[in-house]
Amino acid sequence: MTYDPSILATLLFSIIVIIVLAISIYFSRQSSSSKGYFAAGGTIPWTINGVAFAGDYLSAASFLGICGMIALSGYDGFLYSIGYLAGWIVALFVIAEPLKRLGKFTFADALDSHFNYPGIRLAAGISTLVVSVFYLIPQMVGAGALVTPLLGFPHWVGVVFVGSLVIFIVATAGMKATTYVQFIKGTLLIVFSLVLVIAILGKGLATSPSEGYHEFMTLTGSVKDGKVVGIDDPGYRLTGETTAKGHVFVRLERDGVHRWYLSDATLDKTILTETLTVETAPGTVTLYNGLPKEAEAFFQVGHVDTLMVNGEKVEATGPIGPFKFIETIEDSTVIRFIGLTFSFEGKSVALWYQEPTAGTELMRPGLEFKVDKGSTPLSKLNFVSLMVALFFGTSALPHVLIRYYTVPSPKDARKSTILAIAAIGFFYVLTLYIGFGAMVNGVIDVQNSNMSAPLLAKSFGILLFAVISAIAFATVLGTVSGLIVAASGAVAHDMMKSLFRKRDISDEQRVVIGKIAAIVVGGIAIVLGILFEGMNVSFLVGLAFSIAASANFPAIIMMLFWKKTTAKGIVASVLVGMIASVAIILVSPSMFVRYGMDPANSPLGLDNPAIISIPLSFIALVVVSLITRKKEA
Repeated sequence: MTYDPSILATLLFSIIVIIVLAISIYFSRQSSSSKGYFAAGGTIPWTINGVAFAGDYLSAASFLGICGMIALSGYDGFLYSIGYLAGWIVALFVIAEPLKRLGKFTFADALDSHFNYPGIRLAAGISTLVVSVFYLIPQMVGAGALVTPLLGFPHWVGVVFVGSLVIFIVATAGMKATTYVQFIKGTLLIVFSLVLVIAILGKGLATSPSEGYHEFMTLTGSVKDGKVVGIDDPGYRLTGETTAKGHVFVRLERDGVHRWYLSDATLDKTILTETLTVETAPGTVTLYNGLPKEAEAFFQVGHVDTLMVNGEKVEATGPIGPFKFIETIEDSTVIRFIGLTFSFEGKSVALWYQEPTAGTELMRPGLEFKVDKGSTPLSKLNFVSLMVALFFGTSALPHVLIRYYTVPSPKDARKSTILAIAAIGFFYVLTLYIGFGAMVNGVIDVQNSNMSAPLLAKSFGILLFAVISAIAFATVLGTVSGLIVAASGAVAHDMMKSLFRKRDISDEQRVVIGKIAAIVVGGIAIVLGILFEGMNVSFLVGLAFSIAASANFPAIIMMLFWKKTTAKGIVASVLVGMIASVAIILVSPSMFVRYGMDPANSPLGLDNPAIISIPLSFIALVVVSLITRKKEA
């Protein structure tokens, strides 16, 4: 996919950076104390905090990742939106007010409020660091993906730039600056996402997608006994053949250019359809569709194949209402692109081929998460595990929990949560239209699904693209800032208090330690953001939710509602949940792919650990609490 840097987008990007730096410098004078640095002094109005909640929570995963997953997999991508939002119900009715009453700066304050046991703070601090780092990875991946079309720089430059900017925000001004950055970007994200949806509905649906869409070449003929047969142009010759995912793919050469084609056999003929391909060989140039990258031969894809309105085939709908938009896609057929990777003659070949998909399949689970056709017990378990993690993970995310300490009272904590639910829920409805809009308008970059929303905006003009891309960048800044504040608080307030409990650490020293921790965690996030380039950010965030749900949620719930909970039980719960979830992730099929190993060799076959690690965490807490109850009493 070729991206041309936009001067307007660069200008808006620069304005946002200047605003963020100005906010940080302005509030730096109010962050000299621990309470001011880690919790904004508890002075944030609930209205500001509610929108900042949304700005913090609506991360790169929500805007870039979910829209990208919907663009590629339909309703399955929207299930992330449902899971993310459902978790706020637990936060509202169970977590918000008790946590505010029991804590000061971090959720470890609440866990340790009845026990004063240093082991709790140490375990909770480690858990916060692990969850924050896992959550930081997708934000940095999204940052790198955005800087490429905005400024024309490589992915790693974007990651380093965002990491450095956020480290400056947190190290200078702490939570207060982070809150107002999140408030501004949350407001802008929702408003301009609505503008994008209005543009999508105003354009309607058509079988001819946006300008710049590539019409794929088809050849009528066949391949027999290693030769090309029946193709009118005699210049083609067969140079390769493979079978994958039940399809035959052939590589044909013409005028020195090698391209892969999907071989689709019908009753009386074989149609060879061009695919999107990237070939990489060690020590050689990367070939995009048989040509060097400089030839700009990688195209935007995705469109409606057969458009049906009220039972009749049409070419275009014109402006369309929100309900009719969904209904029309459900009645139509859409061309999706399915990806696979294989090795051929020492080269790594990534290939995407067209697959006509009925709208009824797009509007139900099954294309990404195998829960219906083609499902197995393991695939269904994997899906349930993901939904459990999303539902329970929200109310256990450290950077979400610390926002309850920025408001004056438990009542304000509840009201800001209600406002956050309304803002987040409205935004997630918009992601459904943005994702499907990208799917049918020929704007998908199959190499980087995270860019679906910005590229869709670009199809409506460079101004909307510039605004949406700049806001997406601000989205990354806001979320990363919150995560690093949570991580630095865990080090300075929880771990230091546990490790050096006999030594008095002054308020000023605690702030200095927090700032040093912010620099270190930011550096780790930069490295990991570069290493995980190209992975869908929603999938990566799902892993962070799994760890939070496993390590933190059982301990919080049992501390609040089970009187037999002991300090050592909480420590056991946090450590078992964290270690189990991380261990399962490290041996998951998705990680085996990153290691360059066959995912089929994964010992468990699960990408999402919550279905195993959450029960283990609860069991550890109950067993250890019952064993140590009399001793602690």
